[in-house]
Order: sequence, then C-alpha cells, then structure tokens
Amino acid sequence: MLCARSVAGQVFLLQLVVVVVLVAATVVALVVQARRQGTEEARKRTIAVAEAFANSPGIVEALDRPHPTAVLQPLTEKARKRSGVDGIVIINTHGIRYTHPDPDRIGKHVIKGDPYQEAVRGKTLTDTLVTPLGLTVFAEVPVFRPDGSVAGIVSPEIKIKNVNERVAQQLPTLFGAAGSALVLAAGGSALVGRRLQRQTRGLGPVEMTRMYEHHDAVLHAVREGVLIIAGNGRLLLANDEARRLLDLPADAERRHVTDLGLAPDTAGLLASGRTATDEVHLAGERLLAVNLRPVDKGGQAGSVATLRDTTELRSVASRAEVARERLRLLYDAGVRIGTTLDVVRTAEELAEVAVPRFADFVTVELQDPVLRGEEPEGPSTEMRRTAVRGIHNDQPLFPVGELIRFVPTNPIAAGLETGRAMLEPDLAASDGWRAQDPERSQRILEYGIHSLISVPLQARGIVLGMTDFWRSENQPFEEEDLSFAEELATRAAVCIDNARRYTREHTMAVTLQRSLLPRGLPEQSAVEVAHRYLPAQAGVGGDWFDVIPLPGARVALVVGDVVGHGLHAAATMGRLRTAVHNFSALDLPPDELLGHLDELVARIDADQAAEGNGPGVTGATCLYAIYDSVSGQVTVARAGHPGPALVLPDGMVAFPEIPVSPPLGLGGSLPVETAALRLPEGSRLVLFTDGLIENRHRDLDTGLELLRDALAHPDRTPEQTCQAVFDALLPERPSDDIALLVARTHLLDPAQIADWDVPSDPAAVSRVRADVTRRLKSWGLDQVAFATELITSELVTNAIHYGSQPIRLRLLHNRNSLICEVSDGSSTSPHLRRAATTDEGGRGLFLVAQFAQRWGTRYGARGKVIWTEQSLLNAAAEPAASLGDSLLDLWTETEL
Repeated sequence: MLCARSVAGQVFLLQLVVVVVLVAATVVALVVQARRQGTEEARKRTIAVAEAFANSPGIVEALDRPHPTAVLQPLTEKARKRSGVDGIVIINTHGIRYTHPDPDRIGKHVIKGDPYQEAVRGKTLTDTLVTPLGLTVFAEVPVFRPDGSVAGIVSPEIKIKNVNERVAQQLPTLFGAAGSALVLAAGGSALVGRRLQRQTRGLGPVEMTRMYEHHDAVLHAVREGVLIIAGNGRLLLANDEARRLLDLPADAERRHVTDLGLAPDTAGLLASGRTATDEVHLAGERLLAVNLRPVDKGGQAGSVATLRDTTELRSVASRAEVARERLRLLYDAGVRIGTTLDVVRTAEELAEVAVPRFADFVTVELQDPVLRGEEPEGPSTEMRRTAVRGIHNDQPLFPVGELIRFVPTNPIAAGLETGRAMLEPDLAASDGWRAQDPERSQRILEYGIHSLISVPLQARGIVLGMTDFWRSENQPFEEEDLSFAEELATRAAVCIDNARRYTREHTMAVTLQRSLLPRGLPEQSAVEVAHRYLPAQAGVGGDWFDVIPLPGARVALVVGDVVGHGLHAAATMGRLRTAVHNFSALDLPPDELLGHLDELVARIDADQAAEGNGPGVTGATCLYAIYDSVSGQVTVARAGHPGPALVLPDGMVAFPEIPVSPPLGLGGSLPVETAALRLPEGSRLVLFTDGLIENRHRDLDTGLELLRDALAHPDRTPEQTCQAVFDALLPERPSDDIALLVARTHLLDPAQIADWDVPSDPAAVSRVRADVTRRLKSWGLDQVAFATELITSELVTNAIHYGSQPIRLRLLHNRNSLICEVSDGSSTSPHLRRAATTDEGGRGLFLVAQFAQRWGTRYGARGKVIWTEQSLLNAAAEPAASLGDSLLDLWTETEL
C-alpha cells in the first residue's frame, strides 16, 4: 500500500523529507535563539547590577579610603550572591582590582585588552569574553565623585550557560513531535491509498480506460448539451448536443469560453463558475435553459453546464410570469393605496404603485367637488390634474393643479361617457387625442410617450375622475392590459371615495367647530391677548377658548376640552361655550360658574342616556379665570383641566398651584375651590389644553419643561409667545386638539380711579354729585358730566333709600369708557320697570338705562354692586334735549 511506485508511497517519502528538513532548521534556530537571548539577558543584568552598586551610598568614600578593599570586598560578595551574578570587580582608574571573587587577584592589574580605559573616561560599556569556562558577559560602569571625576569602575560579570544544554533540553520534545508527524503522515498516506482504491473500485489502468470510453460514448449520445469548463474558464469538453445548440467551432476545446462566439450573457455565465438553475439565454434563435454547477474534485476547480432547448416553453413561461407580476402588483396596491384619508395623497399612491411596474408615467385627474370632499353630480369632462408620477421628472404632460377640459374626441372623454377603460396603443395615430392640445401632444410624442390606457375612477356608480397610464420605454399597451388597469383603478377609486367622504365629514366638523370658536377677540383693556388653535390630525376635537369682557374693567379667560373627536365633540363644545357665556353674563365668580357648569353637564348626560342618543359629555374639563385690572388680582378655578403658566415681568416662569376639582359632570356636590393671585403689571398668564404638553411620545413633565423654556422670554409680545410655544412643542402630527391663550396683564392707572364713602343721608347726594363733577372735569370728560351726574344721583339715592351701609361710589376712567359703581351691604337687586301714571317714583332706573351704554348688578361676599358703563367714543356734547325726550317717553299720549 506504501510502495514507492504508488501515489501514497510517493507522498509519504515527500513528507519524510519535509519533516527531516524542518527538524534540522528548528535545531539551528533554537541554538541561535538561545545564545542571543542568553547574551542579551546577561547584558541587561550586568548593567543593572553595576549601576545599582556604582550609585549606592558610600561607594565614593570607600574608594577614596587608604584601604578600600577591606570595605568593598564584603559588600561586593554580598551583592554578588543576592544579584545572581558570577562576580563583581571594582577597579581603580589605574586598572588595579580592589575586589574580586578570587582573593588572589585582588591588587593585581586587569588583563591586557580590558577596555576599562573607556570607563575611566566616563563611559558605560558591556562586552563579551570567551574564557575556558565559557562565554562571559561583563559591564564596566564608572563611579563618579560629586565633582564629576571618576573614582573607580564597577565591573560585574556573568558566565552564559552552555547553549547546548538548553537545546538538549528541548530536543526530546522536538524529536517526539517529528516522530508523531511521521506517524500521522504514514497513516494519512495509508488512508489516501485505501480511499483511492475504493474510489476506483479496485480497477487497474486497463479497466479505467475501458470505463472512460464507455462514459464518453454515453456523453455524446444524450440529447442534452454538456460542457465541462476548467477553473480558468477554458472549455475542457463539449458533447455533440452542446456543439449543435451553441454552434461551437471544431477547435472549441481548450479555448476560453469568451472566445467561442457566444452571446455575452451566456459566455459570462459559463465563465463565472457560479451556481445557476434553468437560466434562460438566447443562442441564435433558440432559448436555452442553462444549469451550471461548480465542482472542485481532485484539487482541480471547474464547473459542469447542461443545456436544454426551451424555445417552445418560453412564451408560456413569459405569460405566467406576467400574470404573477400582475398579482403581486395588485397585492402591493391593496397595501400601499389608501394608507391615509387624504384624497390627494391617495391619488399619488395610485400613481406611485403603477410606476414603473405597469406604466412609465401615470397621471390622475379628479373632479373639483371630489377634492373638496363633495360628491360629484355626474361625469364631467372638466377635471383637475391631481397626481403625476413617472420614471423621469421632465415629462411634458399637464402639471399638477392644471384644470383640464377634455374635448369630446379625446379617448379620455370617451372613457368618461362609457365608464370603460380606453386603449390607445399608438398615440401618434390618434387624431382625437392630438386634438386636445396639438402643440403639447407633439411634445409628448417627441419625448417618446407612445401608448395610453385611460380608466375611469368609479365608486358606487359615481365617476370621481380618471387615471391615465402612459408608456414610453416599454412595449405598447395591449388589449390584455385593459382588465388589469380596470382592476387597479377600481381598488384605488374605493380608497379615493373613502378619503372623499372623510374629507367631507372632517370639513363639516372643522367648519362647525370654527363657527363655534371666537372669530375675533372682543375689545377690552384689561389684558393684551393672543391665541392659537390647532385641530388634531385624527379629526376635529372639542378644545375651545374664550375671552369675555366683564364690568368693572375685568375680563374672564376660559379654556376647555371636550372628550373625543368629531361632530359630536364640536357640538358639545359649542353648548358648553354658550353656557359659559350665559353664566358669565350673570357675573358669577369662577367657583360658582364651574359649579353651575358641572350641574349642566350632568343634566345633559342624564338626558342623553335616557334617549340613548350618542356619547355623553362627562369628562369635559374647563379652566375659568377672572382678572381685575384695578386690583391686579386674578381668581382661578379649574375642573379637571391643566393649571395655567405664569410668566412674571422678569421672565421667571411658574406653574402656580391651583386647586383642582373633578372634571365636569363628576363633581357631584363637591364644592369648587379657587385660588387668587396678585399679578404685577406686564405679567403673562398662559392657558392651554393638555394636547400642547402631552402626546404619545412625550410625558407631562417633559412637556411642562419645554413650555417653561419657550415662555422664559419677557421681551416677547403675546403673539410672539404663542408662535414660540407652538414652534417648541407642536408635534409633527398632533393626536389631540391644541388650544393656547396668552394674556399680558395691564393695571388701571390709580389716577383714573375715584371712590367715595357715602353716608346714609339724602343730603349727601348733592355733595357726591358735586365731587363727581369736579373729578370728571379733571379727567377732561365734561361732555358726559351731565349724564354721569344723573346716573350717580339716581344710584346713590336708591342705595341710601333701599340699601344698607357701607355705601360706596367708585368711578373708573377706562380707555374708551367711564364706569360708575355704587355698592351697598344689601343683597336686594333693583329691576327695570315702567312706572304707572299715579306712581311718584320708579322712573330713576329707567333713566339710568337710557343714558348708560350698559348696566347691571353683581353680587359679592357682602352685598351687591350696581354698575353702569358709558361709552366715551360717541358721547353727546349736550344731552339736555335727549333728556327731555326720554322723560316724555315715560308717559303715553293717553296718560298725558
């Protein structure tokens, strides 16, 4: 089996030679390495010992003594034993030894050739010396006096151990490894020989030759082409069928496959050596299915290729592949079209899906009512281009936004009439299509667009628009493409109709909500206000805000939030906002107003639950604040709503603690608590809904910190503050409504305020009237002095006659109005009525109502306040004539 003539025997001999060479080289390397390592180690140790001893304390003094050997010899012996060196010799500058391991050599001159003179000159050196005992390494290090002169030389020496001893220690291991390698080589060679014998099934050369001839005959007889290609791309063998299918030259074997005149893709595949299964390649007029398998046996890489003629099967397979691709495209269309409820985006998704897998360019036109969310009345040849997608962006088709009026001869117009897809395989020959816009049509043809399919977008029997498929680089459309285009358009039309219906409902909800929100802020001078409102992407919600002027230079600031989205939430918000306005007209304090609002919400929920009509209102939140510009105090109450932010004039931002009550409808009999804050002039009060500071990607604390940072700029106006807050906190797609109200406070100038304590004496009325006249004159309000005297006289007289102490009169000169307030300790309220003919009184309040722009009553913790407001913009210069008419109006002609 390991005969020298056999392959296994030859391999074994080669391995034996390699092992012997490797062992010899290893022994040499070990000897050289051991000597080099030993020498280097000895040099380092001698230098270290010499330096340490030369710099040890007292060495210089010992050298300069009369008998240095007595001191140094014990020290060097002790150091030698500890350091492991073979000896430490100390030499003076004349070469005389002071110490030596052999005492007989002490006092003698160093041997000739010792390079101690270099050390006397201050240099440190090492050297090697061959002695009868072996190779010795020594170092010579000078010992310096403090003045820099050399006092002596320290010279340790180390004898390098015998290198052969070290190598001998490793030879058993080396020879053992070599022997193991030989054993493994012999075993491997035996296994190789046995495996070769098994693979040849014990056949000899004659039998192998006969087998090769039989295989060659079979190879050339099969009706399938077979190629054997070497790893370098040269053709080793080609059977007769392969030569016929590929039309190979007679000398094809041994030539590179790229030099055989094959198609580039076919030659590239055969030369690549990669795995291929039934890849179809064109060879002349034949379609060949090529299978390629790489092989790597016997140390020779290559590949084997088989060829089958599949010309007749190609057309069937091509149609099947087109059908599979169309099914995949329809599946993708179902996934990708209609991802949003936006009409325009849905049209764009239809165009994106079809390019380039079905058409090179796709355009979508929709009727204008569809874009507005309305239902079109019927088919119309006037449509607006909504989406354009293509393999290039410089196409000459009508751009997005263009209103197109299709002429009757246009195939698109014909498709609208019939409701069926229209095919124009050759646009150049379509006179009807060219008649739409001859100049643009010519540019389209010159661009290369040559074929068109136009399909109506229909849903529930209503034509919403058209989609047009154009081809420029692919083959023209055929009749079999019509059914697929109709199927694709039908699926897209349903999605567009859903988006249209959502757009209609969303538009209705937005319109309703915006009609219920304040269209403009009322005129008032207590605060400077800016606001923002942003509906959620999911639909209109129920957030709202309001600014309500109150008598006495006060203003009410309101924000609220209704649970849910849609029309119901918007309608509920309108009901709550109206209720807040009505309660504010009664001039109720914040806690009483929210209490009444809570009862109203509970009653509405109870009525809706009884009728089973829609969701309830419970859970709505509201914050109500009243700011008084006279005192600078704001009173705040909230029902389940986030508290306000307060920005002081110096820019410090705080979130004051406001007692929170349950959301509206859940309060039951629990009282609503309020908080009163004193605000410096120029402070900003910021009211907002939870959608501003909370969303699915941000928690409440993070939102409040972002809001704090956005507000910490005292130099901004309320309008700038609103914009800065929205820029900092607004999410990309808000999931909830956002309402924001920013109010910068003003204080009424104390010089514009006048008040008097009034005694319960009718005679005091004239004095009060005179004081009022003087104050109005100082304010420059002589034009309203007469009317104000009348109003003041009537209100003070009523308070003296029907009220109780304390009675006070206060005048407030606001920017465009004059406010008169008379307060007393009684809680009874006067009522406006028409006095009878026989009544001696009862006409004073009627006169007050005639001369005041507004008047009313508000109640406090102690008593009431009757107030009037007179406009200073249209004040009459002399109201005497109108006064007479007003007095005469108190009686009818019959009574007179």
